[in-house]
Order: sequence, then C-alpha cells, then structure tokens
Amino acid sequence: MNRQKFLTASVALTAVLLSACASLENLVYPPQVSLRKLDVENIDFRVQTFVLAFDVTNPNPFPLPISTIRYGLRLDGHHLVSGQTVSAITVPAGSDGAFAISVSMDLLRTAPQLMFIVRDGTRREIPYSIEGSLGVDVPHTKHFKFENNGLIRLQASAR
Repeated sequence: MNRQKFLTASVALTAVLLSACASLENLVYPPQVSLRKLDVENIDFRVQTFVLAFDVTNPNPFPLPISTIRYGLRLDGHHLVSGQTVSAITVPAGSDGAFAISVSMDLLRTAPQLMFIVRDGTRREIPYSIEGSLGVDVPHTKHFKFENNGLIRLQASAR
C-alpha cells in the first residue's frame, strides 16, 4: 500500500472511530433517580446525621456502574445539604436499584428554621426538591443529571 492510500485509510478509520465514540454517548439512556426516604439517624445540639435513600431505574439493556453521586436537597424550600460521594454500585440492566448516602451537618451553621423543619418533618409530610448527577463508568458518557420534587416524611431511625 502506498503512503497516500495509507494516510487516507488512517484518516477514514480515525473519523469512524471518533464518530462511534461520539454516538456512544447517545446510546446510553439516563437513569431515573428519586428520593425514597430520609432517615434521621442522630440529632443533637452539635451534629445531625441523616441517611438519604434513593431509588434508581436503569432503562439500558446493560448494567450501569455508578461511580460518583452529586446531590443537593431542599426541604420546605430551604437548602438542607449538598455534596458528592464516590459510589461502587451497579444497577442491573433494565432494572431497579437503590443506594443510600449518610450525611452529617451542623444545623447551628445553617438557617435556624431548618431545626423546626427537621422536627416537624417527623410529624407531617414536607415538600422536598432533590437535584444532582450520577457519574457512570461507561466510556464517553457525561454525568447524568436528575431532579425531582415531592412530599416526604422524615423517619427517625431506631437505635
């Protein structure tokens, strides 16, 4: 093969591989994420610990390995917590999964009204808004954003 044909074939092969990589991102459907429950693990004057439990649905025909989770939670219109955590869960193909995140915070540094929201949240449903993104270990895919709203009752964990 002469040099001109080799270069033409190399450029064509590179273009095909690049377009395949770019289209791979469009072949991975975003998972659906919803907040299932929010447990109050510990509340004292200094530190409050909550467990956020999520359900996730994988609409893809292959398992979806989740590597990072970014999240932000608002309760009754007030920012409660946000952060990022490393994950090692895999949601089976075309199936549902679940994961939980334990978060600790100091409500003395946040809005004082959150103390009342947390207290009242064990007695009544309160509106929540959750947003974030999932990082997946699938080549050439971006973080999948999620967002949803609803009503939730805080549950005190038995100790």
